[in-house]
Amino acid sequence: MYYSIKGFFMSKILVTGGLGFIGSHFVNYIMEKGIHDVILVDNMTYASNIDNVKILPKFLKKNIKDLTLEDLEDCDYIVNFAAETHVDNSIKDGLPFLESNIIGVYNLVEIAKKNKNLKKFIQISTDEVYGDLYNRLILNPSAFETANLNPSSYYSASKASAEMIVMAASRTFGLPYLITRTCNNYGENQNKEKFLPTVINSIKNDLEIPVYGDGSQIREWIHVIDNVYAIYNLMMSNDVNETYNIGSGERHSNLGVIEIIGEILNKNIKYKFVEDRLGHDKRYSIHSMKYEKKFGKIPTKKLKEWLKQILERF
Repeated sequence: MYYSIKGFFMSKILVTGGLGFIGSHFVNYIMEKGIHDVILVDNMTYASNIDNVKILPKFLKKNIKDLTLEDLEDCDYIVNFAAETHVDNSIKDGLPFLESNIIGVYNLVEIAKKNKNLKKFIQISTDEVYGDLYNRLILNPSAFETANLNPSSYYSASKASAEMIVMAASRTFGLPYLITRTCNNYGENQNKEKFLPTVINSIKNDLEIPVYGDGSQIREWIHVIDNVYAIYNLMMSNDVNETYNIGSGERHSNLGVIEIIGEILNKNIKYKFVEDRLGHDKRYSIHSMKYEKKFGKIPTKKLKEWLKQILERF
């Protein structure tokens, strides 16, 4: 249904990619507050699911490449979740990633800079823009926001490019922005192509879990709601023209995650090593001290706790 009460809302928020995994959780979060007028934009690709949104606000089925100034409706905030995200797909065909993550962001920025009411343009990015930290000189390194960007895939390169477009628009045209770089998100309603849904589906159907390479790749994990909480805090803050890492500090190897699942289920999990992904980064890890110094520690759910809740259904 269309949820709007004229004159009641504190601010108007346009959310692109609002039917995707993180975007839908963000829409649910702000809709439940009942104090925002929300416009949801989504192109309804394979990764979109309208059922993930509990209360559907005004909805535009559009690619961000095709949005116009009139679509923005003089919104106060633009939060851009819209993106092609699956690294494997970017290796097979990088063009959709360039079109969505670069050309799409360029169009969104071009119309956003004409919106005189805009308080903030929030670009949702990823820790993958830092590239592989494994070969850095420091033992077990983590990236600060000031670290060099060194993307390894067409996906992460397109996300880094999008960041540069947003920052260039700020310097040249005065666009007020924030960029968030988050680690691996997990939680309810994640697309089946991602790592944890693949693992859980394999266990559910008594299949071998495919593990890239030797499974030693390190990833940092944060529950999607904890990420959404931090994004909302940043949106409503007075901060502009800054970049923030959003992480949990909880890091596991891919094999380590499978071992946690085996421990929860008290069984030996079947898995098989498969040919490693091209250009596969061995370590992602970020510092979130900048955010924590300004807003306090991010309350984070532990991955093992969440897995227990999910796996107890089996």
